[in-house]
Amino acid sequence: MERAEQFIGQSLAFLDAVERTSRAAPLNRPVLVIGERGTGKELIAERLHHLSSRWAGPLIVMNCAALPENLIEAELFGHEAGSFTGAAKTRHGRFEEADGGTLFLDELGTLSMPAQDRLLRATEYGEITRIGASKPISVDVRIVAATNENLPSQVEKGKFRADLLDRLSFEVITLPPLRAREGDVPVLAEHFGRRMSSELEWSNWPGFSPRAIAAMESYHWPGNVRELRNVAERAVYRHEDPERPVEEIMFDPFHSPWAPSAGVSPASRPVAPPAEADAAVTADAPAPTMPSTTTSDFRAAVAEYERTLLVDALNRNRFNQRATAAALGLSYDQLRHALKRHKLQDAS
Repeated sequence: MERAEQFIGQSLAFLDAVERTSRAAPLNRPVLVIGERGTGKELIAERLHHLSSRWAGPLIVMNCAALPENLIEAELFGHEAGSFTGAAKTRHGRFEEADGGTLFLDELGTLSMPAQDRLLRATEYGEITRIGASKPISVDVRIVAATNENLPSQVEKGKFRADLLDRLSFEVITLPPLRAREGDVPVLAEHFGRRMSSELEWSNWPGFSPRAIAAMESYHWPGNVRELRNVAERAVYRHEDPERPVEEIMFDPFHSPWAPSAGVSPASRPVAPPAEADAAVTADAPAPTMPSTTTSDFRAAVAEYERTLLVDALNRNRFNQRATAAALGLSYDQLRHALKRHKLQDAS
């Protein structure tokens, strides 16, 4: 079934793409879908299929970039037993599987020239020939293809067949990136946030704070709707108080003071001397000294020192937790966990 609930948005650019999809769906013609990663190209293919007369037939999806070049033709068109090493038995290709339905070819621009040649014949004559076979097979398949590349530019560079592009571009639907969909970020964030709160069995969805919405609206979203979904759902699941609006947004889940540096192994990474490490705790005051103790409990002594650091930093930053986190070189979430561990979470 089509994931219709994912067609959420109110921007004119988005609504125009959806409307063009609905108009093209009933026609038995190929459609080319252009868009950045995460813009919903597969959802458009599903809509084209389910609103067409082929809705009861199969919708077969193939990512052309997911297979080695020497296997793509066999995957698309099938092969006869013994046609190449490892071909122990006859296998139907994606075209035969999609007979009577729709074949969605994602990452079309990665197809090799030989595969493009065979694809052109299939689209022109409705016939495919399995690798190792001598007779063609008739198939009734509608092709929907998608790419994030500029195919006319690829044609000029000799990397894509002009006649194949002409054949597949009866209709071209270009999906707008999320940053161009004015007003859609809050709508989508609300949808994904509410869905996650339901999954977490919250009795009430408090929504996102104005500050969180502003942060999401100002972000450039290189991963588009897919990235927004992850960011919104992550923020909700990390939120500790379902009675208050979600405010903390983490766009980069890989950000951490302990993240490995690219190209630098842990063994070769320079280590700051103790004096520099202490100075890094705060820029405007020396770190507290280690409390004097004669205890033999190492963990208790370390925990006491950590708590002293936290209390001192909170005092110096007037109990502003974000400023405290920055002074200690921690993320806001890491500080919150440390405060909770030492029962200081109510410090304000």
